[in-house]
Amino acid sequence: MIQVARFIAVGCLAALVHWLVVAALVEGLQWHPLVANLGGWLVALCVSFSGHHGFTFRGHGAPMGTTAPRFAAISAAGFLVNEVAYAAMLRWTQQSYQLALGMVLVGVAAGTYLLSRQWAFLRR
Repeated sequence: MIQVARFIAVGCLAALVHWLVVAALVEGLQWHPLVANLGGWLVALCVSFSGHHGFTFRGHGAPMGTTAPRFAAISAAGFLVNEVAYAAMLRWTQQSYQLALGMVLVGVAAGTYLLSRQWAFLRR
């Protein structure tokens, strides 16, 4: 349960960073939300990996050279799901881009946790 709580804490921080970057790019630079979402994901990827590597799954014993590419692959797959779901919500619902992004980020988190725990940070 401690690991799950840590994952949620790091994930919330990464999601907040993701959301703030998207909002800054959309509101400040007038980027389209789907393009801004890519920028948000790239910044949040760094926050997420750092937090999960050093805090959530600390003591895992797997080298960074192994965990980083695995985690990046999981995150990229999650981002693809995120982007497709986000695009669908922006197109077919009346939700604001901020609320739609929040809903999508929460939805992808569970899969990310399971894959991170069972593969990215698994010491073999």
